[in-house]
Amino acid sequence: MDWKRIYTERTTTAAEAVKHIKSGNRVALAHSVGEPSHLVAAMVANREAYRDVEITHMVPMSPAPYAQPGMEAHFRHNSLFVGKTTRQTIADGHGDFTPCYFSEIPNIFARTMPLDVAIIHVSPPDAHGFCSCGVAVDYTKIAAEQAPIVLAQVNANMPRTLGDTFVHVSKMTCIVEHDEPLTELPPPRITDVEKAIGENCAKLINDGDCLQLGIGAIPDAALLFLKNKKDLGIHSEMFSDGVVELAEAGVINHARKNFNPGRAIVTFLMGTKRLYDYVDNNPTVNMFPATYVNNPYVAGQNDNLVSVNSCVQIDLLGQVCSETLGTTQISAVGGQVDFVRAAALSKGGRSIIAMPSSAANGTISKIVNFLDQGAAVTTNRYDVEYVITEYGIANLKYRTVRDRASMLIDIAHPNFRDQLKDEFAKRFNTHYQPGVKPILKAWA
Repeated sequence: MDWKRIYTERTTTAAEAVKHIKSGNRVALAHSVGEPSHLVAAMVANREAYRDVEITHMVPMSPAPYAQPGMEAHFRHNSLFVGKTTRQTIADGHGDFTPCYFSEIPNIFARTMPLDVAIIHVSPPDAHGFCSCGVAVDYTKIAAEQAPIVLAQVNANMPRTLGDTFVHVSKMTCIVEHDEPLTELPPPRITDVEKAIGENCAKLINDGDCLQLGIGAIPDAALLFLKNKKDLGIHSEMFSDGVVELAEAGVINHARKNFNPGRAIVTFLMGTKRLYDYVDNNPTVNMFPATYVNNPYVAGQNDNLVSVNSCVQIDLLGQVCSETLGTTQISAVGGQVDFVRAAALSKGGRSIIAMPSSAANGTISKIVNFLDQGAAVTTNRYDVEYVITEYGIANLKYRTVRDRASMLIDIAHPNFRDQLKDEFAKRFNTHYQPGVKPILKAWA
């Protein structure tokens, strides 16, 4: 196969490429910082040619112009993970949200949501005509394999990540060369509250553990307290710059991983250029679709897997809401439940839900008697293990409902503990007593 000839013949402009999109099509966009913004801009510019084009993807990092007011006749957004720039269109009824585990998203395109078009963002081809999906493999690679039409933005700034990341140029309907910097996420501001939470998280992490970390101040704060650990590994849906720092210091080296030893396993990346440069052609970082990385039965093969995630609210029964404010969808499950269950399957595994004890400048407790009306239960009470705030650690696994409630009250913000104790008495028909001493292993 003369891939260079194919590449030349299929190279075109963005304006020409988006003419392959037809009214009524379902179009998947590459995820997060892998979004092909040049092609998206061309699609929106061509909106008068479309009616009822469904746009689907996870969290966008762009302004999502197709989801803004005035676009309703041309585009309808179907979100798989609601982001800042897509919340309003869903709240206004001009968009939809489809609940699904991250590990299942690639399979959705083969089942209930077959694609017409995939718009992807890739590195330049290698000597064999293969382009890497770079920072966003997740569902993006499988979308490119399944969609009959694939529009690819080829960007010299996209890192060539290794693993199961490659799409051959022969699969691409149109190739648009456009170099632009990838979107960068500056490190979050870490307050004293997050530092205290991070320090508590670090107490549950031992030398040789394998970590799953999300993005944000709490995971980054936990990493601050791991600098004296040894031989940590990574099997995570994503990681950011904090992992790079520990890898370069030798703390994260994947040496004790029993599954995929010597390599970080990840499905997408978000961070700064430092991160993107680090993963470029780096054999110690392997990326795979979410059907592999987030599959609990795959991730759970890592011994001592420690999962760290956050939430919006947790009630006294241990039910966790991580994606809604009442009835308003603000994000999604992502990989939280995938990795909570993976940690449960892992030999020596631990799962952590970490959060500040209060919100809105200390005026709202995040530990509550009942979840807000209409709130979604993201991680159910049967799966929850450790809950951490700046005030301590509670291990809810295999505890009675009264013990759970007592332990959560003990790590709630002091301003709300008396109120929670009163609610405890009404709910359990008994006076609150201090929770049982938190244990560090669910099986102890």
